[in-house]
Amino acid sequence: MSKLAILGGTPVRSKPLPTVNDKSGRNIGREELELLKSVVESGRLFRYSGKMVSSFEEEFAGFMGVKYAVASTSGTAALHIATGAAGLGPGMEVLTSPITDAGTIIAILGQNAIPVFADIDPDTYNMLPEDVERRISDKTKAIIVVHLFGLPADMDLIMELAEEKGLIVIEDCAQAYLAEYKGRLVGAIGDLGCFSLQQSKHMFTGDGGITVTNDEKLARKARLFMDKGWDRSLGLPRAYVMLGFNYRMTELQGAVARAQLKKVKWVVERRRAVAGSLTKRLSEIEGVSPPKVPKGYKHSYWLYPLKVELSMFSASLSDIAKAITAEGIPTGTGYIGKPIYMAPLFVEKRGYGASKCPWICPLYGKNINYGEGLCPKAEETLNTLLTLPCNEYFTEEDVEDIAKAVEKVLSYYRKR
Repeated sequence: MSKLAILGGTPVRSKPLPTVNDKSGRNIGREELELLKSVVESGRLFRYSGKMVSSFEEEFAGFMGVKYAVASTSGTAALHIATGAAGLGPGMEVLTSPITDAGTIIAILGQNAIPVFADIDPDTYNMLPEDVERRISDKTKAIIVVHLFGLPADMDLIMELAEEKGLIVIEDCAQAYLAEYKGRLVGAIGDLGCFSLQQSKHMFTGDGGITVTNDEKLARKARLFMDKGWDRSLGLPRAYVMLGFNYRMTELQGAVARAQLKKVKWVVERRRAVAGSLTKRLSEIEGVSPPKVPKGYKHSYWLYPLKVELSMFSASLSDIAKAITAEGIPTGTGYIGKPIYMAPLFVEKRGYGASKCPWICPLYGKNINYGEGLCPKAEETLNTLLTLPCNEYFTEEDVEDIAKAVEKVLSYYRKR
């Protein structure tokens, strides 16, 4: 048996894998530079003095097959624009996933609304519609669906619930460009869809976001919310017609976004091919479960989740991840570590200032507690989950090295 690199042996791989954090794993270059050059030469970097951002919005709406798109400064901003446009506010509950980035939650708390968490399907890592239904109350006004790692959630049942209860559905598609649910692109199924352009995403501008919808009223409110609530069509005096924020994308971001939009289809297709090869190879290893993609779904593989049956091994999940990383394959554990409701923000209700708002808002009038045991399936799943990189520039040799590293480490720690 080969000696593990973490114990002084020779690593499977000595050359770094392509990574999203530098040019080695990113499709960026001449096209972006040409558009950036035109913006700089024009001197017009503000979105309302140029045409890059507005052109990107039009092009992205066409790309998604929707009527309206509103660009912004980040994926978090895109989500906050959605909750703002939907009119969420104090005393209202918003159902969402316990396995998500803080950006999803900021969009709720930013409107003084209350996050409520529904448990997940351990096979897809997305919210279980039946648990969503169980947690709906008379205070529930919206559902934010997170398509985690690039795999669509079960949208039919969620949309049926929303229609029955009169709820707004917002899709968090930060990790799910071109992911498909029964022939439909995620982001175009709910009332609003939100995408991130952060460095690690399928298409990127460093930071940036965009919100899409087919609803004219929601689109108007989203545009106002993005621009300080300012209705520029009314002239002077400035007409601030609703509460909003300055989430305006710059022309520089818009230039990069337009170039990236032409490349994202290739990126997703390549990641699907890489993930297909990786799944074929990892399926040969006893004790791990590659991603399960239900019939009619298309995954876009922001990361590659791998579940480990820990009872078969004599090491902790953390030790397994460290050992695979030492073999030259960067490996994470549990994605965010624990469900987000176990963060101090929620357990101690660290809201606005020292007030514990919005949880103690008199418009809410309920007591809600967060902590261990709230979503048992999510907690159990994160304790068994490794995350492997998936990049459009991975070769078959790279895939083989990833599989060899996983196989080597698990063989060493396998109980006999």
